[in-house]
Amino acid sequence: MATRVTRQTVDLSSYPGLVVIYLGMRVNRLAGLKTLLGFGPRIASSAADQPDGLLLHENIVYSLFPMNVGMRQYWRDMDSLLAWSRSEPHRTWWRNFLRDSGGTGFWHETYLMQGGMEAVYDDVFKPIGFMKFAPVLPARGPMFGSAQRARHGQSGDPVVSEKELYE
Repeated sequence: MATRVTRQTVDLSSYPGLVVIYLGMRVNRLAGLKTLLGFGPRIASSAADQPDGLLLHENIVYSLFPMNVGMRQYWRDMDSLLAWSRSEPHRTWWRNFLRDSGGTGFWHETYLMQGGMEAVYDDVFKPIGFMKFAPVLPARGPMFGSAQRARHGQSGDPVVSEKELYE
């Protein structure tokens, strides 16, 4: 019997360094709605600028209650993602968020074609993603920066240093 399902796949051989990152912002308090709505246009504008290495940006609604929205991005390679995350305006956004989350929680999970995964959850109090099954540790020391968590060789410094954040 012939199938009625049209099956397709993709050839990713031209993307050996492909990185997929899921990001989310979750409203923890009413004030978080203002923070979330303030970030939306800035993030959309940043993606529309097509930073070098960004292959695709898609918006996602994870849940309405509590409000948890975000995006999925496909990057050519980890170096492109890291370079963009260390540039303006992202660096300033990240520094400001880490000083005051504005009633929200932020998280990301990153998956690398060349192997490795990493995640961070800032002011995320109800487990999601990897937090639901893996041990949760403080993001300090070698677990502070995404490149180190992913064990990416060309790591460089984190967007905001541990010293800058805590001292």
